[in-house]
Amino acid sequence: MTQPSLITRDLTIRFGGHVAVNAVSCAFHPGELTVIVGPNGAGKTTYFNLISGQLSASSGQVIKDGVDLTRMAPSARAHHGIGRAFQLTNLFPALSVLENIRLAVQARAGMGWRMLRPVRHFRVLSEKAEHFLEATRLGARAHQPAALLPHGDQRKLEVALLMAMEPDVYMFDEPTAGMSLDHAPEVLELIAGIKRDTTKTVLLVEHKMEVVRALADRIIVLHNGELLAQGDPAEVMASQLVRDVYLGKSEGVA
Repeated sequence: MTQPSLITRDLTIRFGGHVAVNAVSCAFHPGELTVIVGPNGAGKTTYFNLISGQLSASSGQVIKDGVDLTRMAPSARAHHGIGRAFQLTNLFPALSVLENIRLAVQARAGMGWRMLRPVRHFRVLSEKAEHFLEATRLGARAHQPAALLPHGDQRKLEVALLMAMEPDVYMFDEPTAGMSLDHAPEVLELIAGIKRDTTKTVLLVEHKMEVVRALADRIIVLHNGELLAQGDPAEVMASQLVRDVYLGKSEGVA
């Protein structure tokens, strides 16, 4: 197996006397999609927030390609290749779909809003933006304000923004939340495409077992903020302990 691209080592966060994530140690590898599951309140999103930097750890480490990111801000972690999508879409609603993607491409190029550049730079950036637009099948929506997109297309646009940042590690927090049955497969297909790139590491928080079965190379189970189980999806889902605390026989796990 390849060397891990991302490691959490005894990662912990306390809120007063409550330990929301307790000494979670995991390694994530390129070419692997890991799904993080657990009951409500298990610490899944909090664990994600610790990795991406939205929360600061009380103790433990987040290490990316040998670099300790633990005390870095989210923007610095993004610079080191951590890409994060949230349960709620995070877009520029008044801007068009293409302009949203172009801003992400400019940010990746370190240009931000700076306009005093040769026009050829913007031509290259526009071409890259159009590439990600087509890759996520949003070409027909290019000039539509992001706020007017159906929810499913907003989620696709968020995937496009992540792709435009060209991270090494993709983090998706319930990417199909609130989506119709018609739109969810389109987003999952985009994630499956990212997974096929063996240089990328994908982490997914999800509670829908059909999504877990379709995408997971590995499953991590959190319970009360602690790592309960991890490993091959079939083996983890067959574990009686996992059934008892989370999956349950009603989920039809076999």
